[in-house]
Amino acid sequence: MTTTTSGHAGELAVTAARAHGVETMFTLSGAHVFPMYDGAVKADPPMRLLDVRHEQTAAFAAEATGKLTRTPGLAVLTAGPGVTNGISAIAQAQFNGSPMVVLGGRAPQNRWGTGSLQELDQPPLIAPVAKSARTLATAADVLGGVDDAFRTAASPHRGPVFVDVPMDEFFGSAEGPLPTGDPLPPREPDPEALERIAHLLAEARRPVLVLGTDVWADRAEEAALRLVDRLGVPALTNGMGRGVVPAGHPLLVTKARGHALGTADLVVVVGTPLDFRLGYGAFGGKDGAPPAAVVHVADSPGQVSTHATLAASAAGDLTLALDGIGDAFERAGRRPDWTGWTVDLADRVAAAAARDRELLSAEADPIHPARIYGELVPRLADDAVVIGDGGDFVSFAGKFVEPARPGGWLDPGPYGCLGAGMGAAMAARLARPSAQVTLLLGDGAAGFSLMDVDTLVRHDLPVVMVMGNNSAWGLEKGPMQMLYGYDVVADLAERTRYDEVVRALGGAGETVTDPRDIGPALDRAYASGVPYLLNVITDVEAAYPRATFGI
Repeated sequence: MTTTTSGHAGELAVTAARAHGVETMFTLSGAHVFPMYDGAVKADPPMRLLDVRHEQTAAFAAEATGKLTRTPGLAVLTAGPGVTNGISAIAQAQFNGSPMVVLGGRAPQNRWGTGSLQELDQPPLIAPVAKSARTLATAADVLGGVDDAFRTAASPHRGPVFVDVPMDEFFGSAEGPLPTGDPLPPREPDPEALERIAHLLAEARRPVLVLGTDVWADRAEEAALRLVDRLGVPALTNGMGRGVVPAGHPLLVTKARGHALGTADLVVVVGTPLDFRLGYGAFGGKDGAPPAAVVHVADSPGQVSTHATLAASAAGDLTLALDGIGDAFERAGRRPDWTGWTVDLADRVAAAAARDRELLSAEADPIHPARIYGELVPRLADDAVVIGDGGDFVSFAGKFVEPARPGGWLDPGPYGCLGAGMGAAMAARLARPSAQVTLLLGDGAAGFSLMDVDTLVRHDLPVVMVMGNNSAWGLEKGPMQMLYGYDVVADLAERTRYDEVVRALGGAGETVTDPRDIGPALDRAYASGVPYLLNVITDVEAAYPRATFGI
């Protein structure tokens, strides 16, 4: 017998969201979505309402919730500018494969075409950067429509889904079957494709396994580590794949990335696109090596590369795919000797770590950004969630911060959107209430969202914010000088006291100009129990040694 539920459309939307595991509604107050707030307040138990100072922060928080919990986050944005303020975060979620639902207000249907407040047909604006974008035209459409939105967002390949509801219908009532939140069954990868990949591995002399964000999103992190250990294959990680092979693992070769990918004869890429971060899928060819054969394994057929030349590919549930490759490899009965390859890469990792130690302990004045990580990394707990929001400063983090476990690293991903960090920090504090949460900020990126420290304070969300303040748009300043011999619109005010802004908003913080003071300041920040900004003045000339500019 089907159980039904009834109520106004806001109550029905909250019921559907809760069926899919939603615990928090990220929002900024707007009359077009008042029924959602009423539904949250009257739910049993009530749904947490977290209101921010800019809609982008609400949407970025929902995106990060989807990343961290692997169930869709929820942002509720009022009509017109509320919705358009969230579009960058929706686009970022689309690029990252982050499951989230954005529910927007909409001008009333019974006034449509007459010029009511914030009347805008929103789905056509959002459709190009979302899995789905549509209007739920009546109150009767809301329960099933929101249920479908969450199911779509959570299904591989994951991503953002947008729905809006006309204001007059939002206040209307309806009834319908109670959503169950049951996930769709996993997609089985083609066994013959897995056999082909296993055969390529068995024939390879210098294989490398690349593990990306979707390994985490598809809950395949245990299968991925299992494959690394079963085969003894060197691996490197990117995005939220970081930590799948934990820091210190003998087969983690991220620090020898250039040599590994440049001289490999087989690169198996799992759960990440063959985009600019991976040389568009062209590997090998370094130091006289021939081009490498490339395998792409994705969570859904639409994610398999169409621009790269592939020796094999597979699509489907990544746990089934990874375990299937391992089983097929063992059935082949031929285990190649990769000892020379793995020892060479391990030696290069050790040499890179030795070079890193020099930078991590640099006594330079002004402070070299690497010195911040020299003090930070030893203080990061195993459960740390580290969030990057910036250009050069966060690039250094990618080089030096290696998570101890998966699900502990958040960055903007290939869309490269600044301003995402504050919302992500809120999401991390809520999703991991006992974890150590650290937000890495460039001083440029901080300008997009620092006002939302007010939100951290109001909702009692302690986060340690570490800022590399070089008084510039460092990611642009250096390249422009390289191209033109000068730079413009790349400088910010020198040594701005962003910590004083945080204190004015109710948090705490300090400015650091001596590298010897960084460690004690970090200790004070982590012990404070409040939103705390460490404003570290860094050397603008100490630019990250970049191998690609993303083009």
